[in-house]
Amino acid sequence: MVRFKNRYVLAEVVSEDPRCRQCIEDRTLGLAVRDAIARVHGDYGLACCSISFTVKYLNAYTGTVLLRCRKDSYRLLCSALPFVRYLESRGQRYPCFLNTLHVGGTIRTCQKFLIQYNRTQLLRLLQNCTTEEERQCIQKSLLSCSLTEEQSQSGDEEEDDGTE
Repeated sequence: MVRFKNRYVLAEVVSEDPRCRQCIEDRTLGLAVRDAIARVHGDYGLACCSISFTVKYLNAYTGTVLLRCRKDSYRLLCSALPFVRYLESRGQRYPCFLNTLHVGGTIRTCQKFLIQYNRTQLLRLLQNCTTEEERQCIQKSLLSCSLTEEQSQSGDEEEDDGTE
């Protein structure tokens, strides 16, 4: 049995229009990337990249995209990503470009890189604050983003059988 090796390309959608990120869908992004590959590398490049090309993860709020392709053709994919100039959704074109952040062999390595990248971006954001009020506002919003477990309201787990 032969295992096909893949590469995962982590990229971010950079756009000045905030509506662009909200209208992003897996299918439209995949079609835009395939179109860029066809324009840059022709039919050969499109055929090589299309074998196992998929959009594995898309976060519309942060603009983070995880693309999967075969190991043999990831360079073709990475070289075509800067040529994505717009995303089309619901009949409108939104100008944007894709910035390649990381290329990894597994989704887990891309996740680790993304965590580290987000930490550095937050530190840069805090360092660029001009007033103490802005700094406090950013720190307050970061602390409010923590995940908490929900308490059970009915208390069904704590009931006894009634045998004493």
